[in-house]
Parts: sequence; structure tokens; C-alpha cells
Amino acid sequence: MMTVRDALNSAMSEEMERDQKVFIIGEEVGDYQGAYKITKGLIQKFGPERVRDTPITEAGFTGLACGAAFMGLKPVVEFMTFNFSMQAIDHIVNTAAKTLYMSSGSISCPIVFRGPNGAASGVGAQHSQCFAAWYMSIPGLKVVAPYDAEDARGLLKAAIRDPDPVVFLENELLYGEAFPMSPESLSTDYVAPLGKALVMRPGTDITLVSFSKMVGFCKKAAEELAKEGIEAEVINLRSLRPLDRDAIAASVRKTSRIVVVEDGWPQCG
Repeated sequence: MMTVRDALNSAMSEEMERDQKVFIIGEEVGDYQGAYKITKGLIQKFGPERVRDTPITEAGFTGLACGAAFMGLKPVVEFMTFNFSMQAIDHIVNTAAKTLYMSSGSISCPIVFRGPNGAASGVGAQHSQCFAAWYMSIPGLKVVAPYDAEDARGLLKAAIRDPDPVVFLENELLYGEAFPMSPESLSTDYVAPLGKALVMRPGTDITLVSFSKMVGFCKKAAEELAKEGIEAEVINLRSLRPLDRDAIAASVRKTSRIVVVEDGWPQCG
């Protein structure tokens, strides 16, 4: 068993050991060990040059990280919450996402933007938003939303190794939740492919499609439906851009029915 928090921490630690170009930057990621303790112990292991605490200036440290990526480094930018990424959205949407195209393929931006996304517990409206639809509409970005610990570990390692900018949407309420891990997923070489969905539960009567925390609700719903003789197939998208349309289509051809479950806004979600 491994918590999502430990899965994310181990993924970053192993990738920092593997590649000296990888570094972490953000508010309270170093001495405070991260607002949600995702970066716990990393400054002691790798030092302040590679685990960089910043002032409260998302636009500033995100722009700095984009520049570092243009020069060949591999920044992992932590937003204390993705609500605060709004302060840096120009760098994410314009600087990171568009430079490869605008430079005719000569300047890549290998960068990861990660942090908690979506509703949490006891926080206000401006701290409860899901930005999946926002970011997955932007050409040039890859968008990932893990559910369990195996997702978190494998997808974050893949995101860090990817040559393009990746928006990595976590969920605060899942950080402390523990999940079983396959032996394969504990290997330092393990990566989960971006753009590939995962069937969490096979079924023949209806398809439930979701990502992040909502996958857990779909699994519970499928269990309840099974008591009534309805076999629901649960698909964990994992990657939102690119979206595994083939996996969704294959399931719906089998079940002829689909329900999409997410925690974003009803319109344009």
C-alpha cells in the first residue's frame, strides 16, 4: 500500500536522482517540506539549488521556470493550489504551450506544473475550482489527472521525462489515501504512458468515464449497480490531453450507454 502523497514524493525523488536537470520550484517546497508535504525530505536530499523556495509570486517563478526549461533544465513547478495558477496563466498558456510552435520546433519546454486541483474540504469558492477543462482546451499542453497512487507515481515520472509542458492536476483529498501497488509500479523504471486510459472495472451494460477523485465515486456506484444486476464499466481517463478516445469508443460500442462524471462546472466541463 502507498499513499498518493508518498507516490508523488517518490516519483520526484527518483527522477531527480536519475536526471540532474530536474529541479523543483515553488512556495514552501523546501524548508517547510511543501504545503501538503509532497516535497518532504527533498531539500535535505538534493539541497536548496534543486529544491527552490520562492516568494509568493506565481507569475515570477513560473516565468523563471519556463526560461530554465528553454535552456534545457526540467523544472517541476508546484502551485500551492491550481487556483493560484491563474496568477501565472500567461506563462502557462502562452510561454510554455506556444513556444515550440512559434520557434518552428527549435525551442522545447520540458516543464511540469503540478498541485492540487478541484474542490477540497472547508475551502472557499475561489479555492474549489477544477481547471481541467481550461487547460485541456489549450494546444501545446498535455494535461494529466491521476486517481490512485500507481497513477500518481507512474504519470508524474512520465510527465517529468516528457519533452513538452505537462499540467499535472492532483486532488488534495486523495493525498492521504492509500492504494495497493503492483510490483511493477515500484520499479524506478516504471512510467505510465500519457494518453492511455485504464479500465478499472469491466462491464457490459453502461460505461462510467471519469478522472481524479471522481473515479472512486464511479467505482462505488458500479458496486451498487452490480447489486441490481447492472454491470458498469469504469474508465479512469488518467490523461485528459491527449484523450484516449479509442478506449472510450471501444467501451461504448460494447455497452451502448455512457455517463461522464467530473467535479467541474456543468457548462463547458
